Amino acid sequence: MDRSRKILDTAAELFYEKGFHGTSVDELGTRAGLSGPALYRHFSGKDEILATLFTEAMDQLIDAVEPILDDPARDFERLVRHHVEFAARHRHLVNVTQREDRSLVDPWLRSVNRRRKEYVRAWEAAVGRCLPSATDAEIAVATQTCLGTIFSIAYWPTKVSRTAGLADLIVGLIDEGIDTLRR
Repeated sequence: MDRSRKILDTAAELFYEKGFHGTSVDELGTRAGLSGPALYRHFSGKDEILATLFTEAMDQLIDAVEPILDDPARDFERLVRHHVEFAARHRHLVNVTQREDRSLVDPWLRSVNRRRKEYVRAWEAAVGRCLPSATDAEIAVATQTCLGTIFSIAYWPTKVSRTAGLADLIVGLIDEGIDTLRR
């Protein structure tokens, strides 16, 4: 594993455990296996590390929102499944991106906010393809319900978030919820 990756993974763990402001550069460096000052060879500081974590997460999530299947319902199921698996696999990172967004500073804050809006619009488009007769308000509510459900996994007890067939369960629950708007 390269040093930058080690720093980012360690930062996600520490920011999860202690928060962004509760984590020192020295502690981050030590836990990543290098001195605090050596960390500056890879990143300009904690702000850039936090922004990089957000950016990497957004990259993976935005890529998955792009439609790839012709059937909107199957593509939506694929989208939900991917996001559930991402949230379960990267619980600490999801938790940090939800809790520590207030710690982002410019210029990264503007970029992350722009990407979040792009991400929500892409989700709304996916929901809209499944619900062609739904209103914009219904699509917005359905989208936020899906995202809230999926990303709440970051706060679940570990045992629950590792439930066998978790993605299938959540896909089924979300699909039942979406069905209420199809009627």
